[in-house]
Amino acid sequence: MRSVPLLVFAAILLLPFSAGAQSIGGLGNMSGDAFTLSISPQYPSPYGQATISLVSNTLNLANSILTVSVNGKETYKGAAHTFPVSLGRGGSVAKVKVTISSGGASYNQTLSIQPQDVVLVAEPIASVPPLYPGKPFVPLEGNVRVVAMANLADANGKVSNPTTYSYAWMVDGVQMADSSGIGKSSIIIASPLQYRAREVSVAVTNSNESFAGGTSFSLSAMEPSVRMYENDPLLGIRFDHALSDSYTIDGTEATLYAAPFSLPTTAGIPFVQWLLGGSVAQTGNSITLRPTGNGKGSASLSLVASAGESVSVTSALSLIFGIPSSTNLFGL
Repeated sequence: MRSVPLLVFAAILLLPFSAGAQSIGGLGNMSGDAFTLSISPQYPSPYGQATISLVSNTLNLANSILTVSVNGKETYKGAAHTFPVSLGRGGSVAKVKVTISSGGASYNQTLSIQPQDVVLVAEPIASVPPLYPGKPFVPLEGNVRVVAMANLADANGKVSNPTTYSYAWMVDGVQMADSSGIGKSSIIIASPLQYRAREVSVAVTNSNESFAGGTSFSLSAMEPSVRMYENDPLLGIRFDHALSDSYTIDGTEATLYAAPFSLPTTAGIPFVQWLLGGSVAQTGNSITLRPTGNGKGSASLSLVASAGESVSVTSALSLIFGIPSSTNLFGL
């Protein structure tokens, strides 16, 4: 598991005769029921590793010899313990044969693992400034769109038609039946509570269920913020430099721009309110300040960006203006 944003590639365990699950069968001198195999993680990633564990109620594994072969090539022989299997590209099949020798007898089982590419992408429904190259954090009291991108391939690497895929979504261990089905590659979920996480997983199968894959990740909500920027008449909004602490008005006027980050936008864009000296001066993302008179002075400027009644964030700035003193600070 891991937090957002992240891309997770996943795999599926494939039955040779009935695809979609791990294949374990007994071969050789004795029945394979003498021990069982389990794989972790449930969906190993292409070009990653799957970890296979051994469990037995009848064999003394501490006094047994383990032999592992992958695709006909012996990869390990020695003491019986958990072992890794390296995987190839999406769709490739790793055929694993496990032999345990104990008390003069051999016990065999086989396992086939076929990784499939599945990626989950989180798209928070939250505010960012225009032309912002990144994306917002998961918003408090908001929603997140989670999109699954899958490419299910056969052993030759041929990808099946993505429009036929069926998606089964789960959120915090609960199956989301209304959001699951053919073509339902995305889901909109509520953000987790602050300081908590929300687990999202998906299983993807093609039309005849011959291939399947899945993955999961964890979402955590982050605190929103709001930044002030200078809106230069020639250069435009100076997003390369956020204003902090103080700002000097050199000319006859200055325009500042407020950029709310990661406030939920499910119910609309955030509401921005500017306060000058503690009194409401203007609403909206921009404010133009015009010092009047011929004096030097300072004033406090703050803004509040809010989304609904429960989520808000503030920012403050000390304004410096003029040369000689004046009793009239600003004309707005």
